[in-house]
Amino acid sequence: MINLHWLYVLAGMVFAGFALGSARDETNPKRWSNAAFWVLLAASFWFGDFFGDIGNGVLVLALVAIAGSHLIGRGSKVSTTPVQREQSSRRHGNMLFLPALIIPFTAFVGTMLFNYTPLKGLNLIDPKAVTLVLLGCGVIIALIVSYVWLRPPALAAVDEGSRLMNGVGWAAVLPQMLASLGVIFAAAGVGTTIGAIVGAIIPSGSVFLAVLLYALGMVAFTMIMGNAFAAFPVMAAAIGVPILIHQDGGNPAVIGAVGMLAGFCGTLMTPMAANFNIVPAALLELKNQYGVIKAQVPTAIPLLIANILILYVAGFHL
Repeated sequence: MINLHWLYVLAGMVFAGFALGSARDETNPKRWSNAAFWVLLAASFWFGDFFGDIGNGVLVLALVAIAGSHLIGRGSKVSTTPVQREQSSRRHGNMLFLPALIIPFTAFVGTMLFNYTPLKGLNLIDPKAVTLVLLGCGVIIALIVSYVWLRPPALAAVDEGSRLMNGVGWAAVLPQMLASLGVIFAAAGVGTTIGAIVGAIIPSGSVFLAVLLYALGMVAFTMIMGNAFAAFPVMAAAIGVPILIHQDGGNPAVIGAVGMLAGFCGTLMTPMAANFNIVPAALLELKNQYGVIKAQVPTAIPLLIANILILYVAGFHL
């Protein structure tokens, strides 16, 4: 049966490919430290179960040391020339987006077929990991289609993938790190402590005030930690589950889903979400590194207000 472990193997192969591409790039003076960074990440996916807590902790510290020492950089090597890319663009037009669309199509249609046809009874895929496994299958199919159709150089995927990832750098793994941080905070009882403080502040039955603090808390923790996935375990343990769901009888689906959306409003307004807000500014060579954030704030605030209203109305009055 195909499960998440197979997906971890695939992800490890991808990061190992980035390591190989980095090592092959002779134009990059930081190529060996780049390669070391991606090798460590590949090792975490392949052997994380065997490393144990201490081993994985040391691996993370090594990743932080490489990134914190500014040892990740991008070279100038490319697999095709600008002229070749322009020719390919004119020849294929918008059809070049086809491989990218194959990935979500495979995940969506495959999941529907698995859940609503006899395929479910064949036990080919772990039911708990169907969508993620099929997402990985979509990536493989898209890669095969690209090579058969476009006929790029043999190692184009490795070289171009590593070039892109080295340009993004350490921010590429920031969501994974921050999500882990949220779990650590929750396990340390941060959410319980905040919940006790909030419970002492909010008068019994003040549903709107609880909703307001929950949404603003999601925004604040997201802005601090850079990712709503990291903030959610803390705020769910503090306010979402004990107060909004258990005490006030709110709809769990609305509390969870719209609470995450409120957190994403914080993502739009923080430099801590570096992979979303700082890296694009660098890649686009904007004069103001916070230009993306400034452009997003006027959208984030109305969205937050709308999410608060949805939480209150849909969570407790529908």
